[in-house]
Amino acid sequence: MSKKVLITGGTGYIASHTCVALIEQGVTPILVDDLSNSSKLVLSRIQELTGVLPVFYQGSILDKVLLAKIFAEHPEIEAVMHFAGLKAVGESVEKPLAYYQCNVAGTLNLVEAMQAAGVKQLIFSSSATVYGDPASVPIEESFPTSATNPYGWSKWMVERCLMDFQAAQPDWSITLLRYFNPVGNHPSGRLGEDPQGIPNNLVPYIAQVAIGRREQLSVFGSDYNTPDGTGVRDYIHVVDLAQGHLAALTYASPKAGCHIYNLGTGQGYSVLEMIQAFEKASGRAVPYVLAPRRPGDIAECWATPEKAKRELHWQATRTLDEMARDTWTWQENNPMGYEPQ
Repeated sequence: MSKKVLITGGTGYIASHTCVALIEQGVTPILVDDLSNSSKLVLSRIQELTGVLPVFYQGSILDKVLLAKIFAEHPEIEAVMHFAGLKAVGESVEKPLAYYQCNVAGTLNLVEAMQAAGVKQLIFSSSATVYGDPASVPIEESFPTSATNPYGWSKWMVERCLMDFQAAQPDWSITLLRYFNPVGNHPSGRLGEDPQGIPNNLVPYIAQVAIGRREQLSVFGSDYNTPDGTGVRDYIHVVDLAQGHLAALTYASPKAGCHIYNLGTGQGYSVLEMIQAFEKASGRAVPYVLAPRRPGDIAECWATPEKAKRELHWQATRTLDEMARDTWTWQENNPMGYEPQ
C-alpha cells in the first residue's frame, strides 16, 4: 500500500500542484479544504492529469470533530502537509483576528488531532515573510525572524509553536518550508491559480489584466532602493515548489527533529521585470500605474536555497520565461478561472 498523506487546504493553488507530484510518485493524498479560496473542480482536474480522484473532505481545520473523523477513517496516514491558511498581506492588516484564528488556532487544532492519532510527521507551509525586513539578501535560514504584518506574524507564531512543540516531543518530525513567491501553473493549462475576488498577488493580477478581466495593474511602490524602484522578489515556479514538498517528505519527514528550509530560486526579479516577461509570453501589453507603497511591504527579498539543495537534493530549475508562459497558458485556457460550480 502506498504512503498516505493528509493535505490541508488540498484544493488550493500550491497544494493541488503538490497533489499531482505526490500521486505521480505513488503517494496517496487525502484532501481537506473549506473551498473558501478554491474550487471543487480542482479534484476532477487532478484526476484528469493523474488518473486518480483524491479522497476529499469539505471543511475547515477549525473543525476539531472533522479532523478527528479524518484520522479515524484513515489510520494509515503517515504524514501531514499543512497548506490551509489565509495568505493576503493587505487583508491581514485589515482583519488580523481572522488571520490569527485561522492560521494559528487552526494549526494547533491540527497538531492536537495528529497527536491523538499518533501521526508525528508534519510539513508546514511557512513563508519568507517570517524574515521580516531582512538586513541583507540573499536570506539564509539562520537569519533572525520577525514580521512586518499580521500575516507574517501568524506564520512566525505557528513556527514558534511548532518548534516549541517539537522540542517537547523529540520523536516528532516537523519541517518548516519557507516559500518565497510561488508563480506559474501546471504546463498543461488544466491546473492553476484562481484567486477568489481581486487577486492579492502580483502574477495572477498581471494575467487577469492581460486577458482583459482587469483594466490595469497597480504597481505598489516605485521608490524602493532597487534597480528600477519597484519591489524585488524571489519568484519560484509552483511545479518546482511541489517537487520541494516531495523532497521534504522523502528526506526530512522520516527524521525526527525540526527542519527548516528556504524554497526559492536564489534570484530576485522586480515587478517591472515580471510585467515585461509576461508581455513577452502573452504577446499582449499589460497597462499599469505606479501607486504608493502598501503597508507591510518591503523592498527586496530573495533566498539562498543552498541548504535545500544540500539536504533535500532539490533545487528549482524552471526559468522566469517558463513561469510566465505557464501562467499565460492557464489564463488563456481558463479566462474566468475554474468555471462556477
